[in-house]
Amino acid sequence: MEYAYYVLIGMLGYLLGALPFGYVVAKAHGVDIFKVGSGNPGATNVRRVLGSRAGNLVFALDFLKGSVAALLPIAIGLLSASQITPPDGMPLDQVAIFRSEVMAHAHLEGLYGLLGALVGHSFSIFTKFKGGKGVATAAGGLVVLIPIACLIGIATWLVTFLTTRIVSLGSILAAVAVPLSAWLIGYPLALEVVATAVGLFVIIRHRVNIGRLLKGTETRFVRKGSSAK
Repeated sequence: MEYAYYVLIGMLGYLLGALPFGYVVAKAHGVDIFKVGSGNPGATNVRRVLGSRAGNLVFALDFLKGSVAALLPIAIGLLSASQITPPDGMPLDQVAIFRSEVMAHAHLEGLYGLLGALVGHSFSIFTKFKGGKGVATAAGGLVVLIPIACLIGIATWLVTFLTTRIVSLGSILAAVAVPLSAWLIGYPLALEVVATAVGLFVIIRHRVNIGRLLKGTETRFVRKGSSAK
């Protein structure tokens, strides 16, 4: 029964992640995002094609679906756990251990939700299994699950982008920084392993960008009045 519940959480996460916000926002502007720019429905390509307002909206929506996919099963798990009381006479130190185990189990359920959302975002059933690279969706879920490590990842992205103006490089380095921080901070093993898996997933989804970075041809975002190098 427990395995069936995990499958259900993964499926709900998939459906949330599969919501093609980039495609929908671009369509509302009369653009098929799969046919312009890099052909990717993520926030970066939407921003490049339609401007910062549309791109920021897509990022926020993709971030939100990752957060909800991770947070919903945690909330359900904690709500269910609140109905369970420790046995009478249990020592206070054992009560603390009991509650920490409940929290750990709820976070494990959140992991399944996030993994489902990442698969859904990258291979959406609504767009013939085409999708984005998962950066915003992964960030949304990881902020819920490993907030300190994720803040380090966000800082890494910001410093890299502001220094180089290359979004993909910031995303790749953040995908390294988050799991590395998770291991150094010492989160539960399941969270460390999944953070590593998510980081690898994001990096693999950027393999084309890595090729362009190595060739020195990756696109830079430039301010108006400037020219790309």
